[in-house]
Amino acid sequence: MEVDCNHCVFEDSSELRDLDAADVKDMRLEAQAVVNDVLFAVREMHVAHSLQNAVDVAHINVETREGNRYCLELTEAGLRVVGYAFDQVDESMMTQYHETVYSLLDSLSPAYREAFGNALLQRLERLNQNGR
Repeated sequence: MEVDCNHCVFEDSSELRDLDAADVKDMRLEAQAVVNDVLFAVREMHVAHSLQNAVDVAHINVETREGNRYCLELTEAGLRVVGYAFDQVDESMMTQYHETVYSLLDSLSPAYREAFGNALLQRLERLNQNGR
């Protein structure tokens, strides 16, 4: 059922704020989860605290196993490279958004791809051994 809220009336704006807050992910929390998820497969990765992070955007610094450094932007649209150094945002960059950090790192780092594959194999081997 669709509801046309162009003409909705709220008693006070807190009802509207509560509705909006429930629909929006906090990108600062999402960024930390991204870091925790793939830290094992990169040389260094952390949420960029010197850049402006907010509910709708966060920045992540990552150094690949090859030694390449990137500044990533995380929004509802996904992840993309916005700089080629830690804490650097180049507003003129028009790089592709990736839905997942796995896809982005896979496109940037062959060593990430190898580390991720090795970790997956080790996990499968452990599952196989525990299943016997």
